[in-house]
Amino acid sequence: MNKELDDPKVNIKIKLAALWTSFMFMYIYVDYFHLYMPGSIKDILAGKMYVFDITEGALSIGLISVSIPAVMIFLSVILSARMNRWVNLVLGVIYIPYTLFNLSGLTWAHMIWGAVIGVTLLLFIIYLAWKWPQKRLAE
Repeated sequence: MNKELDDPKVNIKIKLAALWTSFMFMYIYVDYFHLYMPGSIKDILAGKMYVFDITEGALSIGLISVSIPAVMIFLSVILSARMNRWVNLVLGVIYIPYTLFNLSGLTWAHMIWGAVIGVTLLLFIIYLAWKWPQKRLAE
């Protein structure tokens, strides 16, 4: 007996939330695996993060930069279509250079892979937001 599987259409809001979730995993894990690179812990103990001093302000900026994509998981589901589209377009575009900034300085393969996946996910976010389905008006 050959049964065809049901393949329900996924709402664009759920697709965007899933993309932001995937982006968050890549974003966090690239930073996490960076801790295993030689010298990273020594730099942290010396109060350095890349070329920046570890300060309350620097850590606050870091948390804000991670908080925005994290909150986008939720906002992608609850915002109105018009607001959702624009917020996803703007933040998707902003986070591409931000993601590529991680490639400055000492770059290992895991960082390149993370940036490629991260930028690809952001491009999908931009694409979906740009191509947001339009309502068909009654003729």
